[in-house]
Amino acid sequence: MSQQANPRGTFLKIADFVKRQIEDEPDMTELPSLAEVMRDHKVSRGVALRAFGVLRQAGLAEPVPGERWRVVRTGTQVDRRPLDQRIAEIVATDGLEVGEALPSASALAERFGVSRPTVTKALEKLDAAGVLAGGGQGKVRTVRAVPAREERS
Repeated sequence: MSQQANPRGTFLKIADFVKRQIEDEPDMTELPSLAEVMRDHKVSRGVALRAFGVLRQAGLAEPVPGERWRVVRTGTQVDRRPLDQRIAEIVATDGLEVGEALPSASALAERFGVSRPTVTKALEKLDAAGVLAGGGQGKVRTVRAVPAREERS
């Protein structure tokens, strides 16, 4: 038999635990991964997701596609646009011209705090939209067209 005789309410206990972590650590920007919660509390993925759902309903956290859940703090500005739009913004803010090389997927992943596969998917969207050209393994992606202001907003 498992250590927890009654799983009912376990997700609420986990949510309370993570809530205390958020309160105790003002610099915390993202929740622990689902794998960490599952391992540390010896629960299933479903129970961990229910705990995160409680934090979402309380306005303490929100899911981010392709990333970990983000901690929501009052008074903090967070860019909630999709990653491809944020990367397109780089073309304008960094002053890149048509034909210039875009930073590597690794550099973009580090800049935005996401994984390289997540960046690759965003770059593929920009490639399909005609903003970028080239790419592929070992090849440099270049700017094909500078997005218009309304495309970036």
